[in-house]
Amino acid sequence: MKYKAVVIGVSAGGLEALKKILPELPPDFPAPIIVVQHRHPFSDDSLERAMNDQCRVSVKQINDKTSIKPGIVYFAPPNYHVMIEEDMTFSLTLDPAVNFSRPSIDVLFESAADVFAKQLIGVVLTGANKDGSEGLVQIKKKGGLAIVQDPETAAVDVMPLAAIAATKVDYILKLELIAEMLIHLFIQKDFQ
Repeated sequence: MKYKAVVIGVSAGGLEALKKILPELPPDFPAPIIVVQHRHPFSDDSLERAMNDQCRVSVKQINDKTSIKPGIVYFAPPNYHVMIEEDMTFSLTLDPAVNFSRPSIDVLFESAADVFAKQLIGVVLTGANKDGSEGLVQIKKKGGLAIVQDPETAAVDVMPLAAIAATKVDYILKLELIAEMLIHLFIQKDFQ
């Protein structure tokens, strides 16, 4: 398989965006998907529970030292940065906020790029700051693939525009085409 993991970064307007992507994935999706959604530091796990109810893939909140397995959507817990270790586990840190955010998309993307290199797909969706743009630069430097939501379809276009300005993006897609592209890249079905 050409790609082994997907990382997704999303902020303002994220729940609605994720609802158009994650429920479309088949139950046998062959890679882990790791999501940083900016949210309140004291949020509970209602986001994960709601998404798990709507998705055919399993949705979980990340715990420290959890092993990364294919076919699972992992959400960063509130108020922790998520990093991927060489042994294919997660580590959580309380390091200072990056781009005013903890969890930070850049922190996840950069550590994922170090581990997965050219076998990583980075996806930047709607959001109101530039978190994710530097991480996407690192993904591209390591040979990975960059997908950004078309800013015109974003609830807030700041994050997609920052990502597009920061690096050469492989695909700029309308929100409703992103799941189809992921399925195409992993399962080789035709892409419209």
